Amino acid sequence: MIDNRQSPTEKSRDQMLSGSAWMTAGSILSRFLGAVYIIPWGIWFGNDFFQANALYGLGYNIYSFFLIAAIAGIPSAIAKQVAHYNALNEYGVGVRLYKRGLVLAVFTGLICAVILYFGAPLIDGGDPNVIPVLHSLAWAILIIPTMSLTRGYFQGYQQMAPSAISQFVEQLARVAYMLLSAFIMMRVLHGSWISAVSQSTFAAFIGAVAGLLTLGAYYFRRREDFRQLVASSSNDIHVEAKQLYQEIIAQAVPFIILGAGITIFMLIDQFTFFKIMRMATNYNYATLSDLYAMFAVNSNKLIMITVSLASALAITAVPMLSEALTGGDNSEVRKQNSNVLALFMFVMIPAALGMAAIAGPLNRVFYGTSHQALGANILTFSSIIAIPMGLFVVISAVMQGLSQNKRAVKFFAVGTVVKFVLQWPCTYFLGSFGPLLSTGIGLTVANWLILRYLNRHFGFEKRMLDIAFRKISKYSLLMYLAALLTVVGLNQIVQLVGNPFGRVVSLMVTLAAVLVGGVIYLYLALKSRIADMILGPRSDKLRQLLRIA
Repeated sequence: MIDNRQSPTEKSRDQMLSGSAWMTAGSILSRFLGAVYIIPWGIWFGNDFFQANALYGLGYNIYSFFLIAAIAGIPSAIAKQVAHYNALNEYGVGVRLYKRGLVLAVFTGLICAVILYFGAPLIDGGDPNVIPVLHSLAWAILIIPTMSLTRGYFQGYQQMAPSAISQFVEQLARVAYMLLSAFIMMRVLHGSWISAVSQSTFAAFIGAVAGLLTLGAYYFRRREDFRQLVASSSNDIHVEAKQLYQEIIAQAVPFIILGAGITIFMLIDQFTFFKIMRMATNYNYATLSDLYAMFAVNSNKLIMITVSLASALAITAVPMLSEALTGGDNSEVRKQNSNVLALFMFVMIPAALGMAAIAGPLNRVFYGTSHQALGANILTFSSIIAIPMGLFVVISAVMQGLSQNKRAVKFFAVGTVVKFVLQWPCTYFLGSFGPLLSTGIGLTVANWLILRYLNRHFGFEKRMLDIAFRKISKYSLLMYLAALLTVVGLNQIVQLVGNPFGRVVSLMVTLAAVLVGGVIYLYLALKSRIADMILGPRSDKLRQLLRIA
C-alpha cells in the first residue's frame, strides 16, 4: 500500500514500479512460454522445422497487422481516457467509454476477421501455404479486440494484475493447444506439416477465449468496487454518445500506427527480403526460408522477451502521464518522463547485452545445431537492435500519454522512410543482417526525433539521466564481459569431456552465464546506489537482504 505521506513523485514512482512489475511479470512469463514451446515443437516437426517456423512467421506477421487494425488502438485509448476522467472523479464517464468501446471492438474485430479470411489469397505474398494459416488466425481476431479493450479498462484504474494474469493464461492455453495439436498431427497421424502449422496458429483463438474468461472473472469479482466509484462520481461532466465515439477514435488512430510500428517494419522485411535476396544470390526458396526464419522468426521470438520489458513500461506510463497532464503538473510530467527513461535503461540495456553474450548457447537450446554459427551471430546482432526497438515502444507511448499523438506518428513516418531507403542496399550486401540493420537505423532516427521533441517541450532531469546512463552502460558492459567469458570458459571445459553443442549442455552453460552476469550487475547497481534512483526505498531492502554495504 502506498503511504499517503509520500510526495506525488514518490507515489507516481511506486505506482509505476508496481504496475511495471505486474506487466513485466505477465509479459516475460508469456514471452517465455511463447519461446520455450519451440523446443518440443521443433523436435516434432523434424526436418521441416525451419520451413514450418518460417511459414508460421509469414502468417503471424500479417495477422499481427490485422490484429492491430482490429484492436484499432482502442484499449490504450480507453486506458488513457478512463485515467483522465477518473482523475476528474468522473468514473461514470469512464464506464460509458468502456461500453461504447466494446461496440467498436466487436465491430472492428468482425470486419478485420472477414477481410483476413476472405482476402487471404490476395495477401499471401505468392506462397499458397500461407492461406490456410491466415484462415486459422482470422478466428482469433473476432475475440482479441474485446479482450484487449477490457485490459485497457483495468489499466485505466491502474489495476495491472488482471491484464498480466490474463495475458499469462492466454499464452498458457495457446501453447498447450499448439503442442498438443503438433504432436498429434506430426507424430501420431504423420500428417502434413502445413496443416500442423495451421493448427498451431489456430491456437491464438483458444488462448484468446481463455484470456477473456479470466478477465471476465476479475471483472465480476470487482464489479461492486466499480459501482461504488461510479456512485461517488462528481457527475459534473456529461458527454454525449457521439462525443465519446469521437474521443475514442481520435485517440485510437495514432495508437494503431504506433502500436503497429515494429510490425510494419517486419512486414517490410517479409515482402522485400525474398525479392532482394533472389537478385543478390541464386539460393533456392528453401534456403531463403531458412535465412528468413533465422532473423525474422527465430531471433525475433527471443529478443521480444527483452522488448516485452519495454512494453510493460509503456503500458504503465500512458495512463499515469495522462493523469499528470490533466492535473497541469508540468514538473510531475518532467519527472515521470525521466523516471520512465531511467527505468528503461536500467532493465533494457543489461537485458539486451546479456542476451547478446549468451546468444550461442541460447540459440542452440531453442533451435538446435542447424545453421549454428549464423543463427548465433544473427541473435547477437538482433539483441543489440532490441534496444532501439524497446526505446521506440516506450517513448512513443510517452508521446501518446502526453497527447502528442499526431507528432509521434509523423516522427515514426520519417523513421519508416529511412527504413525503406536503406532496406535494399542493406539486405543486398548484408543478407539476413541487412533488414535488422535498416530497422535499427530507422527506429533510431524516429527515437532521436521523439526525444528531441520531449526535451524541448517537456524537459528531462538531465543530470539524473546522465548519471544513470553512464553507470548503467558501464555495469552492463562488465556484466556482458563476465557472461561472455563464462560461456567461452565453460564451452572449453565441456569440449574436453563431451559435446558442448547439445541442448542440455547448452542450457546449463546459458543458466550459468545468466547467473554470473545477473549477480554482477545487481551487485554493482546496488553497491553504487544507482538502483536507488530507479527503485527508491526498495533498494535498501535488497541491500539488507543481500548484505551489501
